[in-house]
Amino acid sequence: MGDIAVTTTPKPAMRPARPEFSSGPCAKRPGWTPENLRAAVLGRSHRSKLGKARLKEAIDRTREVLEVPDDYLIGIVPGSDTGAVEMAMWSMLGARPVQLLAFESFGKDWVTDVTKQLKLPAEVLEAPYGQLPDLSKVRPDADLVFTWNGTTSGVRVPNADFISADREGIVICDATSAAFAQDLDWAKLDVVTFSWQKALGGEAAHGVLILGPRAVARLESYAPAWPLPKLFRMTKGGKVSLDIFEGATINTPSMLAVEDAVDALKWAASIGGLPEMKRRADSNLAALAAWVQRAPWAAFLAEDPATISNTSVCLKIIDPRVSGLSDAAQQDFIKKLSGLLEKEGVAYDIAGYRDAPAGLRIWCGATVEVSDVEALTPWLDWAFETVVAELQAA
Repeated sequence: MGDIAVTTTPKPAMRPARPEFSSGPCAKRPGWTPENLRAAVLGRSHRSKLGKARLKEAIDRTREVLEVPDDYLIGIVPGSDTGAVEMAMWSMLGARPVQLLAFESFGKDWVTDVTKQLKLPAEVLEAPYGQLPDLSKVRPDADLVFTWNGTTSGVRVPNADFISADREGIVICDATSAAFAQDLDWAKLDVVTFSWQKALGGEAAHGVLILGPRAVARLESYAPAWPLPKLFRMTKGGKVSLDIFEGATINTPSMLAVEDAVDALKWAASIGGLPEMKRRADSNLAALAAWVQRAPWAAFLAEDPATISNTSVCLKIIDPRVSGLSDAAQQDFIKKLSGLLEKEGVAYDIAGYRDAPAGLRIWCGATVEVSDVEALTPWLDWAFETVVAELQAA
């Protein structure tokens, strides 16, 4: 980063107290310290009575805070949210026609899995970054795989009205950046997945897989034609292995990560549970939206206001001095802008996802304080003007 850039915009006086705005792993909950994990079950088997009890506690607290229906099963699985989604797809798809919604990077990954790896003749409903596919084309007779909130596009479905209550297929919902921040319509979702590293600010590597009664019925009535790796097997003797959803795990989990998730869930419950988690995320988005209205150079990547994410908020640059550059030059601009903010210690890891259009991605989930979002926005203006000045001086 050159130091010769000239800008008339002064450095802001206030700095975010916590500059962690990464979209995963996300900011730890307010007040977090490693001391919070001192009760972790370490040096003991995860299958010991104590280890299983802590895993069961994580499951029970998830049900309480996320308001998961009593007849849905909750399991802790390997491979983060990706592992949870792939377990569901490999185990359940193939019994019916398949549709996939693809409007950001991870939704496109599920398309690759289904069409290239499982080789199923799926119908893909696509949309460019910033938009949703035509949801009216979702069929009740087909299985559906979709992301509720596009982590890399900042676009979410506003509700589940496009899913038929009388559907014949099952619905697999990747809710990793929607859980604990947005209303999930459980009656319309048969499989829901997320990871602790998003809205809970937990540690990575583990996913949470939630199965409704219709998903359980599919597992017990259908066996896919392809072989299933051990990590994906959820049935034994034609029945769902319930111990997976009661504190046992398919492979060895990190009990330190489990303790961190329990700590985050305790915090979530202490502040008011899901309603307060959603309110905090909404407040963070509102603070950023108020700034976007004032900023002449930035806009939401999401084109429809009803679809703007309140967690992984994605911004595009609309100033012609930057938007008129080549894609590579725009990406270079973002790299310099985000690098400058990191150098100043005011925002870490806010460049857009590598496959997304050039822009910024700012996490606004509940573990982020609204005061930090408000303190960040003047720095965004300062960094933009600084890098534009450098661009023009070059």
